[in-house]
Amino acid sequence: MSLYESNQVVLVRALLLGERLDLKGLETTQRVATHPLVIAAGEGQYVALFRYGAAVLFGLNSLQEVSFLKEFEPLVGQPYAKRETEDTHLRVDASADDRAVGGEIVLREATVERLQIIADILAKSVVLGYYEATLASVFDAVEPLAAGLRQKGRSGPRARDLLRYVGETLSTEHKMVGRVEVSEKPDLLWERPELTRLYANLEDEYELQERRLALERKLDLISRTVSTLVDLLQNKRSLRVEWYIVTLIVVEIILTLYQIFLH
Repeated sequence: MSLYESNQVVLVRALLLGERLDLKGLETTQRVATHPLVIAAGEGQYVALFRYGAAVLFGLNSLQEVSFLKEFEPLVGQPYAKRETEDTHLRVDASADDRAVGGEIVLREATVERLQIIADILAKSVVLGYYEATLASVFDAVEPLAAGLRQKGRSGPRARDLLRYVGETLSTEHKMVGRVEVSEKPDLLWERPELTRLYANLEDEYELQERRLALERKLDLISRTVSTLVDLLQNKRSLRVEWYIVTLIVVEIILTLYQIFLH
């Protein structure tokens, strides 16, 4: 059954609200579908929700979006101050094939399963957008450190800063692989293999795999750079300790010789 009429155009907006969404109270009520969870938000309005903090809104205008976000605010764990968003339009055309073209998504029939596929793609896209922005800031901070190492032959950052960069890269990698599973196809495709072509088309349109690989390369580069700087910092500290020990030995020898000469 199509949720929208032929030739109808619907605004679709994906948002990354926070670290996670608590969906326990919604899984038994208001649901239209599960995996991902889709609930009805009004006449011709639907919202797909993901545990990793993303929501995809179908057919909600600006005022309805504000009302929705206010209502679901208690369900958002660790909300982000700046929300990553992705907007597009959905157009139903009974004579067309499912595809993404000209900045919009065209569906032959707007079934709930097709909406779930669209939601899965857009949710992953906003997550990648958030990670891209996060790693860009880390990369901008780490790049001068590497440049300083190349130009001056020494590292200048504090251990606390380096550990923070390590924590941010590890956290991003953990979320990409463990929670969001950007590279994994949704379970729905096992039940509805005829939707694989739509998923592949949207995945290519939003360049999910290319963006994921670019992030992984950047993660690896940041990790190797920070690891090198940490090793240098540790070696520097070890060398400093060795000099302290040598200095103490020399002082002790001098004191011993002084006492011998006095006697």
